[in-house]
Amino acid sequence: MQLTVHADGKALGEAAAREGAAAVSAAIAENGRAVVVLATGASQLAMLAELIRAEIDWSKVTVFHLDEYVGLGIEHPASFRRYLQERFVDKVPGLKEFVAVDGDADDIDAEIGRLNSRLGAETVDVCFAGIGENCHLAFNDPPADFDVERPYILVDLDEACRRQQLGEGWFPTFDDVPRKAVSMSIRQIMKAKQIVLSVPDERKAAAVVRAVEGSVSPEAPASILQRHPAASLHLDRASASLLADHKR
Repeated sequence: MQLTVHADGKALGEAAAREGAAAVSAAIAENGRAVVVLATGASQLAMLAELIRAEIDWSKVTVFHLDEYVGLGIEHPASFRRYLQERFVDKVPGLKEFVAVDGDADDIDAEIGRLNSRLGAETVDVCFAGIGENCHLAFNDPPADFDVERPYILVDLDEACRRQQLGEGWFPTFDDVPRKAVSMSIRQIMKAKQIVLSVPDERKAAAVVRAVEGSVSPEAPASILQRHPAASLHLDRASASLLADHKR
């Protein structure tokens, strides 16, 4: 896993977006199209703000997203569909397709089946992601299932994950944070040709240490990225502050 420490969150986002945009353009040049996975949350704001300015032929790009709360409508401020619609889809010209996770579908199992049929037939060129405070990857909280093959799965959100969502201001109270989500699985994320991670902020520093310096374990889901041949981790000084090399 390639690791880069940037001066601040803005520089981090710009670098991650440049790297990812270059990979998207390369995929279009080689295959005539590209498939991209986008994440959400506070960690992705700077990256997305830069990515929408990239010179990419978006009419040749299909976008999936990592995860969505179960039971949350698109009108809710914390909806990830809404997040990506407002911060990305509405701001790029002529996007070919945005394959959204309908978290409040009447039949969530059928919705997961639809998504798995779509994504299972694709090769992901670039996956943009982050790392949670509990070291989760997407909504694969510890202990994560490293073996499930299905592209999207139904997961339970642990307390640490739900408290992170509350702390970032997406919900008014802890009880308002959903307990379940649809998440891209670990194996599916690892199938992406390239993974670009944006992980700013001091509150992520301990998770970064577990992901980078610890052993690969379901108890630290993001540690699996150590085994990916083309994963890059973009940090700022705060999120890198507990790494051994940074402290030296």
